[in-house]
Amino acid sequence: MAHTKIMGILNVTPDSFSDGGKYNSIEAALKRAEKMIEEGVDIIDIGGISTRPGYEEITVEEELERVVPVVKALKHLDIQLSVDTYRSEVAEAVMELGVSMINDQWAGLHDARIFEIVAKYEGEIVLMHNGNGERTEPVVDEMLLYLLKQANKAEVAGIPQEKVWIDPGIGFAKTREEEKEVMARIDELVATGYPVLLATSRKRFIKEMIGGDTAPTERDEATAATTAYGIMQGVKAVRVHNVVLNARLGQSMDYLKENSDERHNIS
Repeated sequence: MAHTKIMGILNVTPDSFSDGGKYNSIEAALKRAEKMIEEGVDIIDIGGISTRPGYEEITVEEELERVVPVVKALKHLDIQLSVDTYRSEVAEAVMELGVSMINDQWAGLHDARIFEIVAKYEGEIVLMHNGNGERTEPVVDEMLLYLLKQANKAEVAGIPQEKVWIDPGIGFAKTREEEKEVMARIDELVATGYPVLLATSRKRFIKEMIGGDTAPTERDEATAATTAYGIMQGVKAVRVHNVVLNARLGQSMDYLKENSDERHNIS
């Protein structure tokens, strides 16, 4: 059984909600990447645009200035690199350097050319459910239609199904009640046949789940609970800040799940 992949978050922005400014120098980013590799990361997801509430849009040039030098500094590492961007210009620049995954929070709706770029470099793409929060149908129905439609576009562009990931978009364009509904029905995303990435790490959903006025860095244990739940539901990867905690938990969950499956097969 393939193990659940751990995608480690490497924000190279000055204003990320959890670790803004902490890794926005090449030296700090490289050191953090090397540490994540020691801790068991499978994919390092580099982000040059903050998506925290109230974030300010930056230009393509600014995003390239933040991300490209970090990719150049990390590309010699023996690890898969992903870049969190919805712009085809950025995707092309980093994939030319060896990045093999693009994590698009707008699932190709902001810039449809991103599908062509990922297909050209034979890479993988993550499609996340997003929007303005206004809907005329239940959130899970909308999410499934949204993601399947965009996944189909990715395949038509030449990206194989197994390289098209879908992400329910916890923390984006949803109320807390809607996020509860989405989490309760993650298995329906898994049933589509596309690999599912779950990204809950340190988000407001986690804060609401545990209650109290917690800082983002105080939400790691509760994040790990969603990792365990996601693995039970069949997700293929989790995107997290605390790599070592989730890697150990993921390894343990995979072990228990594999042995449970073997026992059922024998009986």
